[in-house]
Amino acid sequence: MIRLAIEAGLPAGSEIEARRFPFRVGRKASMDLPLEAPGVWDLHFQLERDPGRGIRLVAGEGALVLVNGAPVESADLRNGDRIECGAVRLRFWLGGASQGGLAVREALTWLGLAGVTAVEVAICWWLHQ
Repeated sequence: MIRLAIEAGLPAGSEIEARRFPFRVGRKASMDLPLEAPGVWDLHFQLERDPGRGIRLVAGEGALVLVNGAPVESADLRNGDRIECGAVRLRFWLGGASQGGLAVREALTWLGLAGVTAVEVAICWWLHQ
């Protein structure tokens, strides 16, 4: 899971999670992260999943995007990178991993233990007759 923390610009202090890709950021209301701030273009940049490299930022055509203070057209992002677009500054974070449910595994484990116990009791009962 990917998190973008808005550090400067509107709405500063908020975070958004990118759950599907490409994740688009820009001024339009149809963007995954719409930003109404000075200097933000309709499609300012998007985040893409690159299986061999990780998460890649690709700037919109003609849009100025800074990653850690350097202008880029595209860049591989790392945890903690700072992204600037117009008057907005974001921080790129890798979100915490979520653990799947373990109820089925736990139930199967308990059933297995109960089965082994039942077999042991049956063997003991059979041997003592």
